[in-house]
Amino acid sequence: MTKVILLAILFIVVARIFWRVFDGVIAGARTPANSPGPPASPVKLVRDPVCGTFVAPGTALSLTASGSTHYFCSDVCRESFRTGAA
Repeated sequence: MTKVILLAILFIVVARIFWRVFDGVIAGARTPANSPGPPASPVKLVRDPVCGTFVAPGTALSLTASGSTHYFCSDVCRESFRTGAA
């Protein structure tokens, strides 16, 4: 009787592992290229003049100086540029 119970538990565990792997393969086969809708447009990144980090202009902190706009990753970099410590 114990062998039957252990074999049933083993069968259940193996079946669950098989279905998890199968679901993973199916999920991996779905790529953004196969999904409906237009692809996302790329965002041009700009370089922080103080630390060199690349940031997206839409979400970065900015400062206009000498007629040009500079983008920063943090307030620390922006203040460092503003005070001339860069």
